[in-house]
Amino acid sequence: MAWTREQMAQRAAKELQDGFYVNLGIGIPTLVSNYIPDGMTVQLQSENGMLGMGPFPFEGEEDPDLINAGKQTVTELPTTSFFSSSDSFAMVRGGHINLSILGAMQVAQNGDLANWMIPGKMVKGMGGAMDLVAGVKKVVVVMEHVARNKDGSVDAKLLKECTLPLTGTRVVDLVITDLGVFAIDKKGSAGMRLIELADGVSEDEIRAKTEADFTVDLGGGARKAA
Repeated sequence: MAWTREQMAQRAAKELQDGFYVNLGIGIPTLVSNYIPDGMTVQLQSENGMLGMGPFPFEGEEDPDLINAGKQTVTELPTTSFFSSSDSFAMVRGGHINLSILGAMQVAQNGDLANWMIPGKMVKGMGGAMDLVAGVKKVVVVMEHVARNKDGSVDAKLLKECTLPLTGTRVVDLVITDLGVFAIDKKGSAGMRLIELADGVSEDEIRAKTEADFTVDLGGGARKAA
């Protein structure tokens, strides 16, 4: 077994704290808004100039003028404010966002992140990711543990070194995959630690699908992965 997309988003929501200003990336990270704990006040910020986003609208109630940075329709709240994208990026670059939850193509054991480009393939582009990883206080990545190819093979996404163009170097604090959770000492030498396993997942499965070096710290004391 492994975590579903919704379970990964639910685990990511545990990183939220009351009063946080949070930026959610495209894909699985957008689901985190469904799991904000009751009674917790979190302000969701979008690079296109919106602070205080509400939940996704019900079918038939969409407003095409109310979208997030991923062009998904959203709703507004009584506390929502709107501003220019330049002001939005000033918030990001000025260190005023507490947490960003992003998707990724690759993460290295030292916290390097690649999440915007695969050479030779059409992609949406950098967006605000480079600014987010440089200016936000804590960066959490939510992604599938491996990349699945058309021929049925898989490629590791947690690597010793990223092979794709980087979004940022030593920027990732936490990685949540469908198999488990890894903490990264991005500014020090402790590297990557496996701190949680998804339901029904073994350490052996994690090791088989992870190229990066990591230690294991599941509550029984840290040890090096075999």
